[in-house]
Amino acid sequence: MQRTLHIAVPLLDELENIPNLLDLISQQISRNFKAYFCVNQPDDWWFDSEKISICHNNQTSIQYITRWAKAQAFETILIDKSSRGNGWKGKNLGVGWARKTLFDTILSTTSPEDIIVSLDADTFYNHSFILDIEQYFYSNENISALSLPYYHPLNQNLEASKSILRYEIYMRYYLLMLFEINSPYSFTALGSGMAFKVKALKKLGGFSPKLSGEDFYFLQKIVKTGRLGLWIDNRVEPQARFSNRVFFGTGPAMIKGNQGNWSSYPLYPKRFFYQIKAFYDLVPLLFQDNIPTPIDDFLGGTPQAHVLWNKLRSNFKTLGNFTKALHDYFDGLRILQFVKSQKWEESDEEILTQFLKDNPSEDYPLPLKNLKFEASSIDDLNEIRNYLCKLEIKQRTIKPWTQNSSVS
Repeated sequence: MQRTLHIAVPLLDELENIPNLLDLISQQISRNFKAYFCVNQPDDWWFDSEKISICHNNQTSIQYITRWAKAQAFETILIDKSSRGNGWKGKNLGVGWARKTLFDTILSTTSPEDIIVSLDADTFYNHSFILDIEQYFYSNENISALSLPYYHPLNQNLEASKSILRYEIYMRYYLLMLFEINSPYSFTALGSGMAFKVKALKKLGGFSPKLSGEDFYFLQKIVKTGRLGLWIDNRVEPQARFSNRVFFGTGPAMIKGNQGNWSSYPLYPKRFFYQIKAFYDLVPLLFQDNIPTPIDDFLGGTPQAHVLWNKLRSNFKTLGNFTKALHDYFDGLRILQFVKSQKWEESDEEILTQFLKDNPSEDYPLPLKNLKFEASSIDDLNEIRNYLCKLEIKQRTIKPWTQNSSVS
């Protein structure tokens, strides 16, 4: 079965990253792809003295890509949402709309089995990246989408390096806890690290743009409708940089964290995830009759929970369908909302230390003595990050795909 890959990259104020981005694309071993770029910003930035430099930056990016495309053997499609009169108007703006515009353009000319590869301009990957994704989908026809492994390289900016290590420790710990309870929503969403079949996107009715977090909501829908792959022997390496291009995500987290505010990205105690696991274990009994569950209070109390279970039970007559409907409701977003709603006194360092003691390294001692995110060295934090990455890779290979079909 012949299929084409379509590389989709949104660009806003990325001139400094354009040369490396284009070099990485042109150096790919595979040539079975088309490259799409959406250079974008709100149109009213042309009349904003603080933003007009970004408009000029974007125009130079367009010129750079246009010259580069003429020398390439593969097709390049440039979408101009930057030139005066072409930019975003009203509320339809941001990276979510840029991705939607890219994906809609791709959908208009592709076959169902084609693959869309979503990237960002600040992301590194090796020369076999596109080839490996292509071969992955040939070898895994039952997979709808792929959430790629990731790793943030450190740089000479010590504050940025420390911030990204703290944020990445948060992300990897959270995913490892989802793996531990066998959640159907065991994935990390990065817009710069996902690939999916055209037919999977069409099945969802296209891509739903949001101001931020569109990658998470998209992959959550994939889990509800198909299989999301988690492992490929390759990875994306996004830059660690302070960025406010989106309203939440890596860049804004680093900015807030560098100011000493990590309140939005805590390490949640394991017991909250175990409450979710206990709830999962009760699903067969819930299918038979109403019983108390560990998430009743989160749902508004036992009577409200019973109303929900009664509704699901009346609409879904088999245990399998009931289970899926339950997970469709108590999805990845509600899991996060549940753990956020809990109260705890332990510090992030205490929670992380206990997790690492429960999952000890067999190869080397971890730097846990006097662990303090603010005071610990970059080397110590990087060692912990790398160990969590090792644990995550192990889980990704053991459970190479996730799907909302059962709790078993």
